[in-house]
This record gives sequence, C-alpha cells and structure tokens, in this order.
Amino acid sequence: MMMRIATFAQSEQMITSALRVQSVMANEQVQESSGLKSEDFGGYGSDAGRVINLQVSVTRSQSYIDAAKLADNKVQVMYSAVGTMTDIITQLRTQLSAATTGSSTATASVVNYAQQALSQMQGLLDTQYNGEYVFSGASTDTAPVDLTSFGTGTGSLTAADTSYYKGDSEIASVRVSDNQSISYGVTADNSAFEQVMRVLKFVGNSTALSSSDVSQALDLAGSALDATSTVQAKLSTAAAQIESASASQSDYQNFAQTLSTDLTSVDVAAVTAQLATYQAQLTASYSAISKIQSMNLASYLR
Repeated sequence: MMMRIATFAQSEQMITSALRVQSVMANEQVQESSGLKSEDFGGYGSDAGRVINLQVSVTRSQSYIDAAKLADNKVQVMYSAVGTMTDIITQLRTQLSAATTGSSTATASVVNYAQQALSQMQGLLDTQYNGEYVFSGASTDTAPVDLTSFGTGTGSLTAADTSYYKGDSEIASVRVSDNQSISYGVTADNSAFEQVMRVLKFVGNSTALSSSDVSQALDLAGSALDATSTVQAKLSTAAAQIESASASQSDYQNFAQTLSTDLTSVDVAAVTAQLATYQAQLTASYSAISKIQSMNLASYLR
C-alpha cells in the first residue's frame, strides 16, 4: 500500500489558511484591547450609517442641552430679580397703608422710600447675566432702563408710561429640540414692571400726598403686585418646561449612546475565548506545516 507525500500546493494552501487565521486573530486582539468592533466606520459594515447618525444626533442633542442650561440660568436670574421687585412693592403698600392716617411722618417716609425704591428698580431691571442685560429683549448689550427723563415730575397714576425703556420688544426663547422652542423672556417695559415704576415715580416725586393720592397709589400698587407675581409664576413655568426638555434630551442621549455602544462594542470575554480557540488552531496549523515541509522522499524511504 502506497502513501501520498504532501505536495507544494497543499503546503501553500495550509500556509494561506494559517495566515488568514492569523489576520483574524490580529483583528480580534485589537477588539479585545479597545472593546470596539473596529477603529474606523468601514469596519461596521451595514451598521456604519446608523452609528454615524446616532453620533450626530447625540452631538445635536448636547447643543440643545447646553442652550437649555444657559436659558435656565437666565430665567433663574430673572426670577430672583422679580422676587425682589415683589418685596419692593409689598413694602410700598405697607408704607402707603401707614400714610392713610394722614401722618406727615408716614407720608415723608413713604415718599423717601419710593425715591430709593425707584433707583433700586432700575438696578433690578438692568440685571445682567454673563455680560448680557436679561430684560432688554434682543438688545442684550443695551441697559433697558434710563431714568434721565422718566424720573422727573410725578406723572400720572392712570396713564401708562414706558419712556424709561431703551430695549426692544423681542421675547427671548430657546430651542430645546428639533421641533420645540420655549419662550421665557420678559422685557423691562412689561406692564407689571411699568406699574411698579409708575407708582414709585408718582409717590417719590410728590411734595404732598392727599388721601385720594394715597388711595389711588395703593390700588395701583396692589395691581402691580398681582402683575409681578404673575410674571414670576410664568418664569417659574418656563423654567420647569426648559428643565423638563433638557431632561428629555439627556434621556435620549443615554438611549442613543447605549444603542451606539451595542452597535460598535464587542463582548470582550467572548472575543478572549475565541482568541484562545484561534491560538490553538494556529499552533496546530504551524505544527502541521512544519511537519509537512520537513518531509521528503529520502526520509520516507528510510
């Protein structure tokens, strides 16, 4: 019975197969060390488009989160300022109530308070965040309040006067998703603030306050307090909407990143086990190749 000795072609075939296994091992060793299926998009095959789209959407989502955070910070600053305004008008009402007795001391006190409060209101309405005036509409580089002409004379308790305002009518808003924008801005000429400014101007510039003046000023102060409280409530609602939208974007990011990880990552334990199998296979292949290549007719005939 004759035995067939390995040919050159068979040897080459085994070497080619071993090199192919070695190439697969090299790729899986990279996967084992990086935890990723590939170091470039080309290695993801048909999933490459999905991976790119997910990464783009995560980046866009982060831009919405950043914008929402900036807007929320501005809203918090405005909310705090309006809260101080409600304190001012509440104190004015208290002093006006005391002045209803006709006491000259109480009247002088409320006039003095109104003068100081008007200046304080200017400071509050000129509030800045990150170098921008938050109550100026889109004119964020312009201080919204100028009392140069507004502060002279008593004006009228019944006629609105926004001559102090130097901003514009743009209401700030923020885009929090591809299809949602939230308006959150309020300008210094808002009717609530105008009423506060009007009553402070009247009281602060009065040389004398009649009982009728005090009564009308009290009514306007009450209306101003209600209006500023409403503005503050709207700011609170806007803040809640912005924070909710930002949280939704964060949830989406977590989902998208998890999905992207599923598409791009490998099971390192499984790859390690597979590498061990390939290593054993490759060792056996090289051993067989070495044995075949060492065979010749002379050694066979011995």
